[in-house]
Amino acid sequence: MRQFVKFGIVGASGFLVNLIVFHGLQRLVPHHDQPAQYNVIYSIAFLTGGVSNYYFNRIWTFRSTGHAFREGSKFLTVSAIALTVGLIVSAFVSPFLGHGTKTWFIATLAGIVVNFFLNKYWTFKHVT
Repeated sequence: MRQFVKFGIVGASGFLVNLIVFHGLQRLVPHHDQPAQYNVIYSIAFLTGGVSNYYFNRIWTFRSTGHAFREGSKFLTVSAIALTVGLIVSAFVSPFLGHGTKTWFIATLAGIVVNFFLNKYWTFKHVT
């Protein structure tokens, strides 16, 4: 339970990083409301938040001393899976809500459960 709470705190910080990058890119990218541009900025923002999450989960949540490259590769794989889930959710939700913050929020939430369980039981499984 303690790890889940820490994971949630780290996730909230990554969520904030993701949100800031997403909105920053929306201001920079023309036609950000088009599906292709939305998918690009969503992906960049999601992965930026993921890098932040990896670092803090490694040193604080799971206190891992495992091989950083191996764990980083696993974490990146999990992030790619969660990103795919988010893009799929976006595709289903965007016809109703558009390509804005509401869709981003729902899609990002969809990846949280995937992220936690795959990282806990695969990336950092050696940590107790």
